Amino acid sequence: MPQITREVVWLKPGQIAERAGVSVPTLHYYESRGLIASRRTSGNRREYRRDTLRMIAFIRTAQRVGVSLEEIKDALAELPDQRIPTKRDWARISRRWHDRLTARIEELTALRDRFSDCIGCGCLSLKSCPYSNPDDVLGQGGTGARRFPGYGS
Repeated sequence: MPQITREVVWLKPGQIAERAGVSVPTLHYYESRGLIASRRTSGNRREYRRDTLRMIAFIRTAQRVGVSLEEIKDALAELPDQRIPTKRDWARISRRWHDRLTARIEELTALRDRFSDCIGCGCLSLKSCPYSNPDDVLGQGGTGARRFPGYGS
């Protein structure tokens, strides 16, 4: 991987993409969503500031733990002057996401631990499924598929 010297402030999309481990279309997508910004050269080519690498790392880390791009955008919008998040910013933002991520982890852990029961039963009434039909609330409406109009009436 080529090293980028500190003197270089503006980088071509290919340079940023390679260094960040994303594709150039991903850069364009992030830009279209307002997550990163570029400037245009006199030849109408995009250039990204070097610190865009940190912004992409922030975005990708948040995505990996299940945070949506919209939530990421909202968090970034709260930063003064649209600056790159600092360690302190990341700590504050991640505290805000902590409870939701903890709940998601608990849901996924429970799903993993009960996965074979849900898939293995094959009954589709899902009387014991705490995810699709907790406490068999759908069964109170009668027999058959309750989630599709015209069935089970």
